[in-house]
Amino acid sequence: MENRLPFSKYFVIGVMLFALFFGAGNLIFPASLGQNAGTNVWEAAAGFLITGIGLPFLGILAMGVSGSRNLQELSSRVHPLYGIIFTSLLYLTIGPLFAAPRTGAVAYDIGIAPFVGGGSDHIGLFIFSLIFFGVTLWFSLNPAKLVDRIGKILSPAIIILIFVLLVMVIVKPMGSIGAPQEAYANGAFVKGFMEGYNTMDALASLVFGIIVINAVRAMGVKSTRGILSASAKSGLVAVVFLGIIYVGVAYLGATSTGRFGLLETGGPVLGKTATYYFGIVGTVMLSIIIILACLTTSIGLVTACGEYFHGQMPKISYKIWVVFFSLVSLIIGNFGLANIINFSIPVLMFLYPLAVVLMLLTFLSKFFRHSQIVYVSATVVTFMVSIIDGIKTFCQLVGIENFRWMDPIVSFYEQVLPLYNEGLGWLLPAIIAIAISTGIVKLQKYFQTSFRENNA
Repeated sequence: MENRLPFSKYFVIGVMLFALFFGAGNLIFPASLGQNAGTNVWEAAAGFLITGIGLPFLGILAMGVSGSRNLQELSSRVHPLYGIIFTSLLYLTIGPLFAAPRTGAVAYDIGIAPFVGGGSDHIGLFIFSLIFFGVTLWFSLNPAKLVDRIGKILSPAIIILIFVLLVMVIVKPMGSIGAPQEAYANGAFVKGFMEGYNTMDALASLVFGIIVINAVRAMGVKSTRGILSASAKSGLVAVVFLGIIYVGVAYLGATSTGRFGLLETGGPVLGKTATYYFGIVGTVMLSIIIILACLTTSIGLVTACGEYFHGQMPKISYKIWVVFFSLVSLIIGNFGLANIINFSIPVLMFLYPLAVVLMLLTFLSKFFRHSQIVYVSATVVTFMVSIIDGIKTFCQLVGIENFRWMDPIVSFYEQVLPLYNEGLGWLLPAIIAIAISTGIVKLQKYFQTSFRENNA
């Protein structure tokens, strides 16, 4: 008989999952989207929700369906070496290369910059980052329940403060919604869809999914169907909370442009909004909560990366990994929030398609009998598109024109791949590869069965 949990249990796990997903970064992107989308904010927000909450939800379900113990085991269905490389890149992306440095930059932009005259003070950013990642290192080297307890207090505090802000925005808007910026004037939905990549939650879901599954098992649910059902219900609680916040903050951003002008990132939007409605007290409250929330997130990311890479290379101690990742996060964090966001985009353009295809393959795996050829073929064709997208985006970002060899490839992709210019050129090739390779597997199984029956 399948174990069933009361809704209160699903709710508790869902809130835990929300706390894992939610960081200050989840506030700055919808705020910036709202500012730039203007009157097209609802169309852009709809696209943002697909990648911002839809894909993370699929990631949680995929881990529940797979039965794998961790992401590396799941991605090793393509090939063991691929499993190591893909998982390592994912951990580095949601860890010391982008997400961890971003926590320090966001904490400075929202928590400190309003009191020191802006976010362009490089000395101030460096001093703050030194303290921020020093504390991160200390707690990562000395794991304590204090961090978990602070996190459990901060998540509700952030939710309450943001909801109060959103209620004020609805009751007393800061201004009328202006015209969209050029990038959102046409195709706001697709632009919002791509902006949802920046949350990195779809990548993180492939790691957090195991935490949810273990929590469900600890509550007595053992069957595969029961675990999947519980994961789905718990995941739904988390994404509903995220979705409400994303839509609300996007609206907040849209109404703020007339009051504050168009700002470079979403961090100052929230800080200025808190000051507008609640004065200096609101700004101080938001600053303290955001800094502590970013700090707990940073500690969690550095700790997770240290544990993973120590597991891969046991000869290098956990402490050395943590010191290294904290130092890398410190260095990258000092490039500033805008640069961190911009330089993460090429990596996300490369990794996201591979992660989504892995999710799709996981759901379909039983249909093609977990055949490696299907995993390999779909991953290879996706890689062929996403690697070009990543390199092209990077070249455009830094103004490099020496990669002319890509022009024929990009032109070919633009001509033959639907939705290529919208960043989804990998989708149709992946579906075709899955269909063809699955057909080959089915035919192979048919001929093997027929051969055995004829020679019986």
